[in-house]
Amino acid sequence: MRKRLKNIIGTLTFWVLTAIFAGAMLGHFSPDMGVAMEPLGKQFINIVKLFINPIIFLTIVIGVSGMGDLKQVGRVGGKAIIYFEVVTTLALFIGVVVAHFVQPGADVDTSTAAATQVSTFQQRASDFSWLKFLKENLTIQVLLLSIVSGVILSRYSGKEQVIKPLKKASGYVFKALHWVMYAAPIGAFGGMAFTIGKYGIDTLIPLAKLMVSVYLTMFVFIFAVMGGILWYYKVSLIKFLSYIREELLIVLGTSSSEAALPSLMEKLEEMGCSKPVVGLVVPAGYSFNLDGTTIYLSMAVLFLAQAFQVDLTPEQMLYITGVLMVTSKGAAGVTGSGFVVLASTLTAVQVIPVYGLALLLGVDRFMSEARAITNFIGNGVAAIFLANQEKAFDRKKMNKAFRIHESHL
Repeated sequence: MRKRLKNIIGTLTFWVLTAIFAGAMLGHFSPDMGVAMEPLGKQFINIVKLFINPIIFLTIVIGVSGMGDLKQVGRVGGKAIIYFEVVTTLALFIGVVVAHFVQPGADVDTSTAAATQVSTFQQRASDFSWLKFLKENLTIQVLLLSIVSGVILSRYSGKEQVIKPLKKASGYVFKALHWVMYAAPIGAFGGMAFTIGKYGIDTLIPLAKLMVSVYLTMFVFIFAVMGGILWYYKVSLIKFLSYIREELLIVLGTSSSEAALPSLMEKLEEMGCSKPVVGLVVPAGYSFNLDGTTIYLSMAVLFLAQAFQVDLTPEQMLYITGVLMVTSKGAAGVTGSGFVVLASTLTAVQVIPVYGLALLLGVDRFMSEARAITNFIGNGVAAIFLANQEKAFDRKKMNKAFRIHESHL
């Protein structure tokens, strides 16, 4: 028993969970000091973000150049796009249906909404364009460059001379990332202390129904839809979630899926997903497979319609769904993405007051954890699904990886 307790205390999971709890306590009992901890969370995320693009580049170039069959690259990319569209559309409809029947916006006081509080988001929404999205989204640029570089290298007769140092560099990058992840408890502490200190638990009470609805909907989506996809390929969702538990806690503490993205890619490879599939699917999914964000956006729009007593017709609901299917795809490439997408959607619909976004300002940060975690799990499931589709999934490696991590519990 003492040995088991010692093993638990020695895990990163334990320290991240402890840090999240400590941060929440500091933010609650000493809000000013909690807000002052913001740089700890931000700097940790910024440091981890430095690893994302090098890992994407090295993973894809090494994987694609070693594929031999370049048709597979196009096939995986095409399947990924179809998968992203189908699953995010399903998430969108689930959010709309739940919000329609639960009515989280009924009886909400709208007198506190102020136009000046959301003017910045409205301006950003009007400035959005897909060209700007591609120019500002470095991850997508690196993804495209990596694919092209991998294809060119695959046709080079002396490619082994190039691949060998790239593999060596990849090893060093991941080793450095492992060292950085030891600071995850500090980042989680700073992120949670800031959130609780800045917004406070009291801000949740008026919109508790919306909060509970969003969290429950995402919970059902993860276990019903994501669980169903994994079940089809005989992969346990519970074991997968346990396998990536450290990354999930980091996402929870920092409210950012970026903070654990490189580590997720490494773990997916460890559990049997081929390097090329992981390299193509996860970075693309970070921008286009936003299940949690999609659920939140659909529920937020209907929440505002209910709050302002706007009786949407079936045609208007279909129109809103169509607009969200387009606008939600750019959510990861814009600062303040959730509000920018909501502002652009409400502007396009023109039946719900845009200034109503002020109602969501207080609780948005608390819902960002649910969005980030659902997005994160969704991208992991997408990689497993597509690896199985391509017969590029090693079940023996998965069983071994699950066994090793279970022994650390």
